[in-house]
Amino acid sequence: MVTRRDALLGGALIAASPYVITKAAASEVMNTSDAAPVDLSSMPRRKHKLVAPPFVHEHEQVSTVPPAVVQFEMNIIEKEVQIDDDTYLQAMTFNGSMPGPLMVVHEGDYVELTLYNPPENLMQHNIDFHAATGALGGGSLTLVNPGEKTVLRFKATRPGTFVYHCAPGGPMIPWHVVSGMSGAIMVLPRDGLKDHENKPVSYDRAYYIGENDFYIPKDENGDYMRFEDVGESYSDTLEVMNGLIPTHVTFNGKVGALTGEGALTAKQGENVLFVHSQANRDSRPHLIGGHGDLVWETGKFNNPPERDLETWFIRGGSAGAALYEFLQPGVYAYVNHNLIEAVNLGATAHVLVEGNWNNDLMEQVVAPVEYDVAHEGKTALP
Repeated sequence: MVTRRDALLGGALIAASPYVITKAAASEVMNTSDAAPVDLSSMPRRKHKLVAPPFVHEHEQVSTVPPAVVQFEMNIIEKEVQIDDDTYLQAMTFNGSMPGPLMVVHEGDYVELTLYNPPENLMQHNIDFHAATGALGGGSLTLVNPGEKTVLRFKATRPGTFVYHCAPGGPMIPWHVVSGMSGAIMVLPRDGLKDHENKPVSYDRAYYIGENDFYIPKDENGDYMRFEDVGESYSDTLEVMNGLIPTHVTFNGKVGALTGEGALTAKQGENVLFVHSQANRDSRPHLIGGHGDLVWETGKFNNPPERDLETWFIRGGSAGAALYEFLQPGVYAYVNHNLIEAVNLGATAHVLVEGNWNNDLMEQVVAPVEYDVAHEGKTALP
């Protein structure tokens, strides 16, 4: 008897056939068993427990120890997620969050990830690290069926912020990504971040904002459809995906996830690092009432940061970083400055900043009052 899971796995396997490197297939699974082993037994090992975005696990900004094997564990979780008041997504996630957790290491460290695909899942999954070198970013070495686990290790050779995502092959790739399976890794220089003059800079807080575009089908009545499981959602979702027009564009997996009780916080005078990723579409982050003091728009710390940006550009399939010192208290809106996507589709976050107002930077000289319409405002100021 062929089960629903067998059918789904069969489709994924067709898309990712297990050819060895001698066959020139774009979706091949590589066999690296003949490669010479690497002895890392003398290297220290450190474990980090990942935390859900927008928060970031504890880490040093400047490394005070030699390179190490940095170990992480992640579970792949398929589950239904409410992304708006009237909208549900059959999501596929890393560790249950959208985006997946931000991993932080230093240049020269080895990233060692144990990836679990629990037996209750329906789908085959893997992980492609844009920070890694070789084997489709690890995607061809981490393909796991439900009930399997795998361990991937790669050397972090390039400092910066990088996307990771699921890429199980063929048409499964975009579907898994827009169903929630993306995240980011930050590889810090061992001596920390530097400004445009190559002087050290640091941050008081770091937040990770993952932007997702979702494609939720509607029924004949115009209501968003809800599905029994992730497999049932595929064909209807594919039709919406291929139209290239998202129904929702969110920060951290849900409309309003980073507003209200979920709003980010900071204090006046603090430097806050915002890491922003978008695994599928271009985005234009903008901090209303603030700026990007230092912006690594492409996310690569070997390049000097740009300064004083009002809006920056995150290319689809990349992650960037921006540092800002909050000079005024109040509510700041962090948005995708395609304002249709920010206001109508959901790509808005809030930052609540504590402090004392500085009238030298901005002052309300006259509060709103009625004026003499017949005589005032008819001519320009002299």
